Amino acid sequence: MKNLLKNRIVVGLLCIITALLICFGLTPMFNDALKSKVELVRVTTEIKKGDQITAGQICTVEAGGYNLPFDVVYKKEDVVGKYANADLYKGDYILKTKLSDTPMLKNEYLSKLNGENRAISITIKSFAAGLSGKLERGDIVSLIASDVGETRKTLIPTELQYIEIIATTDSSGNDRNLQEQPKDDRDTELASTITILATPEQATLLAELEQTGKLHAALVYRGSTENAQKFLNEQMKVLEALYPVKSEGLTYESEDNHSAGASPAGISSDDTAESGTESAGQE
Repeated sequence: MKNLLKNRIVVGLLCIITALLICFGLTPMFNDALKSKVELVRVTTEIKKGDQITAGQICTVEAGGYNLPFDVVYKKEDVVGKYANADLYKGDYILKTKLSDTPMLKNEYLSKLNGENRAISITIKSFAAGLSGKLERGDIVSLIASDVGETRKTLIPTELQYIEIIATTDSSGNDRNLQEQPKDDRDTELASTITILATPEQATLLAELEQTGKLHAALVYRGSTENAQKFLNEQMKVLEALYPVKSEGLTYESEDNHSAGASPAGISSDDTAESGTESAGQE
């Protein structure tokens, strides 16, 4: 009984000592950490991905030092002259992971080509053909061909139902971004071409349609990359069914027909143009 009483006294004393340590030791330290201030680098004006950061675009501000990201930047000299790896907005703190010592490649999306697909540009021949200037990189579109052949048929080639846009470019060769605000209150120049990701078969068809008809882009999907890929996967299934024979270079169901001068998808003859229209109606 005496031992039990002694144990209770010891436990009680330990609890009191622990409580005193928390109240007069850990709690003040925690409060000091909350109240501590540090100087951080903050963005004062929007910085686009790939831009070189200047001193006029950032400043240092005092902020609470508790629970900050481990890679936050504290000194302006660690930022000035670096390149932004991502879009930075007014009020953002700068993280080391968003900085690069070297400039990004111009048109970096072209460096992702792996030899399987092609990047090819097509002309937007009218305001309406380019969705009134609203097309953006990442959009999934269907390409409709009008005025094709002598009978001026309108076709929706099965090869071009779901196409990914990787760039929209104005007549000066500059890529457009609808999210950018025009400088000096001037109107933004509309895109005159769109660059798309295409298989060799699609690229051949597009090159011919560029010369023999007019192409119109119909927006199918704009959103997450994951959902956009579902449309591209469906298009790939169609292409695999249309071009089952694989060979080096371009692939077609019949190499003899191609070598004899037959066009891909048969767009140069009235009969095949009719079939293209009928297949579009069935879909």
